[in-house]
Amino acid sequence: MKWLKRILGGLLLLILLVALALWLALRGSLAQLDGERALPALGAPVEVLRDVRGYLSIAAEDRLDVARALGFVHAQERFFQMDLMRRNAAGELSALFGAKALPLDKARRTHRFRHRAELAIAALPADERALLDAYVSGVNAGLAALSNRPPEYLLLRQAPRPWAAADTVLVAYGMYLDLQASQGRDDIATGLLHDAVPADWYAFLTQQSADWQAAMDDSRVDPVPLPASPLPDALRTVKTACSDCSLRDARDLGSNNFAVAAAHGTEGRAIVADDMHLGLRSPGTWFKSRMKWKDAAGNHDVAGVTLPGTPLLIAGSNGHIAWGFTNTTSDWADVVALKLNAAGTHYLAGGAQKPLLQTVERIEVAGEAAVDHVVLESEWGPVMPQKAPAGQAYALRWVAHDREGMNLRLMHMEAAANVDDAVRLAVGAGMPAQNLVVADAGGRIAWTVVGAMPRRTGLSDPGDMDRPQDWSDGRPRWQGWLGAAEQPRIVDPADGRLWTANSRMVGGSAFKALGNGGYDLGARGQQIRDSLRAQDQFDEAGLHAIQLDHRALFHQRWRQLLLTQVLTPDFVAANGLADYRVEVEKSADAARPDAVGYLLVRSFRLQALKSLFAPLAGLLEARELKLGDLKMVPETPGWALIQAGRPDTLPEGFKSWPELLQRAVLDSRKELLGKYGSVAGSTWGADNTTSMRHPMSAALPLLSGWLDQASQGMAGDSHMPRVHNHGHGQSERMVVSPGHEERGILVIPGGQSGHPMSPFYRSDHAAWLAGEPLPFLPGEARHRLVLRP
Repeated sequence: MKWLKRILGGLLLLILLVALALWLALRGSLAQLDGERALPALGAPVEVLRDVRGYLSIAAEDRLDVARALGFVHAQERFFQMDLMRRNAAGELSALFGAKALPLDKARRTHRFRHRAELAIAALPADERALLDAYVSGVNAGLAALSNRPPEYLLLRQAPRPWAAADTVLVAYGMYLDLQASQGRDDIATGLLHDAVPADWYAFLTQQSADWQAAMDDSRVDPVPLPASPLPDALRTVKTACSDCSLRDARDLGSNNFAVAAAHGTEGRAIVADDMHLGLRSPGTWFKSRMKWKDAAGNHDVAGVTLPGTPLLIAGSNGHIAWGFTNTTSDWADVVALKLNAAGTHYLAGGAQKPLLQTVERIEVAGEAAVDHVVLESEWGPVMPQKAPAGQAYALRWVAHDREGMNLRLMHMEAAANVDDAVRLAVGAGMPAQNLVVADAGGRIAWTVVGAMPRRTGLSDPGDMDRPQDWSDGRPRWQGWLGAAEQPRIVDPADGRLWTANSRMVGGSAFKALGNGGYDLGARGQQIRDSLRAQDQFDEAGLHAIQLDHRALFHQRWRQLLLTQVLTPDFVAANGLADYRVEVEKSADAARPDAVGYLLVRSFRLQALKSLFAPLAGLLEARELKLGDLKMVPETPGWALIQAGRPDTLPEGFKSWPELLQRAVLDSRKELLGKYGSVAGSTWGADNTTSMRHPMSAALPLLSGWLDQASQGMAGDSHMPRVHNHGHGQSERMVVSPGHEERGILVIPGGQSGHPMSPFYRSDHAAWLAGEPLPFLPGEARHRLVLRP
């Protein structure tokens, strides 16, 4: 027995030694929080402070030293996140994760973003290039200063690659991929619909909603009536069963921002609220930063959120203005239908045959030989990988591919003095086009679109923008970019309120310039607008309350449809739906975690619309597209069809509209019972949990509890201000009045650090889950690091 005890003791000691070695290795990759550190190229010492939650404060003598210090901290806290973002945009994930990432890398290489990043850098003006180079040097110094490589590289048995100037541009391209994700599929899908149905049905299906309108200029669209003709065959008969018939009410990621001018802000203050909606992960997208420096213009003090990998304040306040963004969901890409020769090597452009250019992109693969991937390009852009009819190919003309689509001009927002400066600076800023809502310390507010906007010419019909176009004769094209006088804007609105929520912002000529990139329905924007107009005076807490509004106003007409027309006494009795009806009656008013009725109504709506549009979904899937790729919001035509109830507009397989709706009840209930066991257990919170997972969590399930952020059932959904829909939600909540930042609010999901052992890995998360406000400015310093030349 002694030998057994010795063996067991030896094994235990070995385990403890391995655990200690692992702990020490992980500790060695934690950021330095206190003391001093040399940082090359600094012009003067820089003070780096962190409060109890890790909110960063940097005080330096000039903006370049701020950039160096910010790069240092970003690298120490978030380098693996930064690495994934640059690799995702460049199509270089296979070099880290192996062949399983090859399909994504090949898709990304279509855009040749690393090549385009180098071109963008070469075109930067001197001040932007200097800022970029200072940041890059700080990143590499911060990475080198870690005693050990970040833990993810230990698991992958790889070494992190140093940061380069092109990598920062790639991070920005990654935001293009997130925020303008359709990349031309929307035009191809909409063109397929256009060719499959008569013109009156196409207009009916793709109309903007007349029920849910929230344009800031109060412009209206009229409903397109249901055609008198029967349902087209493409919408009636399922020829190809869809494996994924899921619906999307908005194709792109979204956000809310809104503002009140002095007349409606307490004490005569203008206030901005901003909550950008993105896919949620751990660590989150943003990094809270306050930065102070001096220059010839005076002292600067900016605070808000930065994006690791870049040196800029993305949204926040400089004391004179405060600003925030939402995705415009306007049309920033066109698809060109190429006329190919018989060999498929040349295309027609300007009446002449031109060769498709071939570029071989070499993709490095961890543990395997590199793979060569051929990218074909036309003068308008790369050839898209989407499936096309024989002899047909498509080229993508996208703002992201142009030099004008990428620069660091947003840096000048940090020194803007008023809304006029901000609106002027927005013109031509190289970033994914966003709705900019800005307020200034004088009490004024404004909206415009920040980003490069193409000037389209030669189109016979503005609707041509929504589907593939023939540019072969040289007349349709992009002819430069809109100037300041042409940029849509609203400055000093008469009622002192502004709001955007990814739906149509304006009408008239401004709308024609923006185009339709798949706008959100408008219910969320309408709920925000009505809340702003329902009250005369707001402070920061009042606007924060609107950010957290999860009333289910959009679903109430579906609830009424259920109660008055579908859940009849006979149907309820025959199918044992008494408990179902009770929940619909009592708990469908809001998307609360404990609400059963809300989930029942929501699931019924989705199932009814899926049944209605299953033939169209199958038609698209045969071309490797999805219903969500269409520039069509199913709610608008779907609701009109259900309300009309005409037998000649009923999809095949249903004898009547009541049957379609009743089957939607039974099918959706069956699905919920299979997941949750009972109607009472089918709460919205059970279905809509927080899912903020670390990128390595799936590969390390035993450590997922340590790597992932805490999960719980969440309030909110897509068609209400508090957006939280199965892992997609508010990536920050900011409310701030310029010049009064001490009263502001700023909360992010998760925390500041990307290191699971850091005290800041989950520092904001409990407050974010609970909807509690945290201060906009950092608190008392708990850690002080001095960076010296």
